[in-house]
Amino acid sequence: MLEQLDLTKVLVIDIETVSQQPSYEMLDEKWQYLWNKKANILNSKGDQTPDSIYGRAAIYAEFGKIVCISAGYFTRSGNSWQFRIKSFYGDDEKLLLQEFTQMLDRHFDDPDHLLCAHNGKEFDYPYISRRCLIKQIDIPRILNIAGKKPWEVTLLDTMDLWKFGDYKSYTSLELLAAAFNIKTPKDDIDGSMVGEVYWKDKDVERIRHYCQKDIVTVAQLILRFRKEALLDEHDIIIAP
Repeated sequence: MLEQLDLTKVLVIDIETVSQQPSYEMLDEKWQYLWNKKANILNSKGDQTPDSIYGRAAIYAEFGKIVCISAGYFTRSGNSWQFRIKSFYGDDEKLLLQEFTQMLDRHFDDPDHLLCAHNGKEFDYPYISRRCLIKQIDIPRILNIAGKKPWEVTLLDTMDLWKFGDYKSYTSLELLAAAFNIKTPKDDIDGSMVGEVYWKDKDVERIRHYCQKDIVTVAQLILRFRKEALLDEHDIIIAP
């Protein structure tokens, strides 16, 4: 699996998202109404209120926003790999999206370049594209797949690769990391805690650190899929 892939052409990404407001009560009347309609669909058992499930707003691009995008790429160092990471993060979503999309169009705009994320096809890729449209930012070529033929789409997904055509269940990055004896990225926080860390603790640096651990795990998983040695800590280089 992936043995013939040129890793230097792959950019691994991950995003962290939060709700538009810290709480349901902070929404204005229009957005409360719209969330109520969404919550009615989500609340299939009828045992929750729009307020109680507002934390789930973060996973929907219409009700959430991106607070961090981490990206990493492989370079050769002798006979081993290095993995270089850059994060775009902060309170200004439009700015971080602009910086990220400019980086993509500048450095990952060739037809043979690929993006890779875990569950990226279902979450990261469409979420970034939707938030770009909402913020009136051009969608990068590599993510703008409308009208492309299947073989022209250069978006990899480690969860999709792991399915081998089986669509019965979701396999978390944490579970795959454990299966392949890779250090867990969830040793501090996990995705369910990002909203609280952002809105209550106001600690976007902690979110950045968590996001970067996720892309390192995806990179390690790619190497495992290729039956190659894992990255050591000194092989991981984080840009300031």
